[in-house]
Amino acid sequence: MTTAAPRPAAELSADDARRIALRAQGFLGAPDRRGGVRGVLRALGQVQLDTISVLARSHELIPYARLGAVGRRPVEDAYWTEGHAFEYWSHAACILPIEEWPHFAFRRRSYRGRPHWNHELAAGAYEAVIAQLRAEGPLTATELGGAKNKGEWWDWSDSKIAVERALMYGEVVVTERRGWKRVYDLAERAVPDALLHDDLDDTECLRRLVRQAGEALGVGTRSDLADYHRIKGEAFDAVVADSGLVPVTVAGWGKPAWADPAALATEPRGRHRTTLLSPFDSLIWERPRTERIFGFTHRLEAYVPKPKRVYGYFAMPVLAGGRLVGRVDPARDGRTLVARQVTLDGPKAVPAVARALREAAEWVGCDAVAVERVDAPELAAELVKALA
Repeated sequence: MTTAAPRPAAELSADDARRIALRAQGFLGAPDRRGGVRGVLRALGQVQLDTISVLARSHELIPYARLGAVGRRPVEDAYWTEGHAFEYWSHAACILPIEEWPHFAFRRRSYRGRPHWNHELAAGAYEAVIAQLRAEGPLTATELGGAKNKGEWWDWSDSKIAVERALMYGEVVVTERRGWKRVYDLAERAVPDALLHDDLDDTECLRRLVRQAGEALGVGTRSDLADYHRIKGEAFDAVVADSGLVPVTVAGWGKPAWADPAALATEPRGRHRTTLLSPFDSLIWERPRTERIFGFTHRLEAYVPKPKRVYGYFAMPVLAGGRLVGRVDPARDGRTLVARQVTLDGPKAVPAVARALREAAEWVGCDAVAVERVDAPELAAELVKALA
């Protein structure tokens, strides 16, 4: 006997879905300045980390895009002081609100069932790392004895293998990044007692994370919602009916979708943010979703050979008026923000791109903007004039 599909709670236009997504992600309506960076982190449920730093690192760009020119030092302090957050594997390596610790018990249990991750571990190395952290407090891998042997970059030392394994198991937690190095501490010391447990079974964990993904995205397909915390599709299927999300249809999507009921309760309206977006921003990190919602194809080309790049090393989409209207590949030269390559979606995009560049320059301490190349040369002079 085939179970009938649930009746959609709402039929949304493509524009409805786009506005719902923008509001859920913090780009439509008044920014939550009272909640600040920590409010952004809790609303999104995670902020992805990445090694690339052009204007700033991606985890700094995320709150900037939503709140405006919040100081970069306060961004780091908001994440890493007073035990508000921890780093763990979610969509990728991510900063997570500390209250989400219990909901990743399913992933910690899964990791404990894996014996190696392609790294053999010397006898006694795991116990030695735990003992050193217990005796000395939070430490980097270097302070634990060195992150690498003398081989290639993946040739981790025994202490690095041990502490990363302890991190995956949940016996150790990353409490901050110091000079981009992970700082490890014992979970029993860093996680509040009320949260330090694996009491929730896998179903409860997954149900919560699917609901949180729906709240953060507003509306999404199976792949959108499962990808948010990198949950397997079959695990999503098993819990979505009891997650609190409601089924909806979205014109043009051609796929089943689910929405946060709170997102359907009021019409999304308010002021749109104009800003540069990190390619690792959760608004746009999944390429098929970005194409479906914004009609905008984008990919990170940092790992593409330079001659094959189309838009640039770290091309940042420009959001304005609830649309993606162009791209900027930025760099810095002293106190000048350099737009190495600018891609514009027609003349109407010029004022928005200029505004986004000026605001970003001021945020990172630059007092000038220089434009090297515009994909539409006839618009170059107009862009330079708008920047002035």
